Order: sequence, then structure tokens, then C-alpha cells
Amino acid sequence: MNELTISQAQQRVDEWIKTIGVKYFSELTNLGILMEEVGELSRLMVRKYGEQSFKESDKGKELADEMADVLWVLICLANQTGVNLGEALEQNFQKKTTRDASRHQNNEKLKS
Repeated sequence: MNELTISQAQQRVDEWIKTIGVKYFSELTNLGILMEEVGELSRLMVRKYGEQSFKESDKGKELADEMADVLWVLICLANQTGVNLGEALEQNFQKKTTRDASRHQNNEKLKS
């Protein structure tokens, strides 16, 4: 299976929504769905890497699928609001590189 670029992912989600999904939910509904999906990811992470134990209802859940659900809804929101996620991510890299050029190397808490 080929990996998607961010641009391709945005296009494929848009095509899927307009053909199979009928139409986008409202931006506010999708924001709520995004929070739900992040909560599901959090629940699984807490059980897998934290101290909480798994419940019967947690069985069969996969991190990759939960992360993909979060990404899907984030892409929907980007498409709805006209955000090019590839460009936004590139700008974010530049912002962080400038802002954090020496911040993390000088952070005593990060030294092993």
C-alpha cells in the first residue's frame, strides 16, 4: 500500500465525504467528534502505557486506528476551513525551529 501525502489525504477525504459520506458535518459537530476521537485515543494510551488496566470494551482497539480517526476528523476540519495542512505543517516546523533553536538543548529536564 502506498503512503499518502498530506495533500493527497486531504483530497481523498474530500472525495470520500462528497461521494460516500454525502456531505461534511458542520465544523462545530466535527470539532466535537475530534474531541471524542482524541478521548478514545487517550483512553487506549492510558491503558497501554499508563497504570490503568484494560476493560472488556477496550479489547480489539488499535492505536493506529484511533490515531487515524483523529487525523480523519482533523483533515475534515482543515478541508472545511480552507487550511492546507501541508503548508501549515511546514510553517509550524519553521516557527518551532526558530523559537526552539536552543531551548530544548538547554533544558536540564531533558538531559539524560
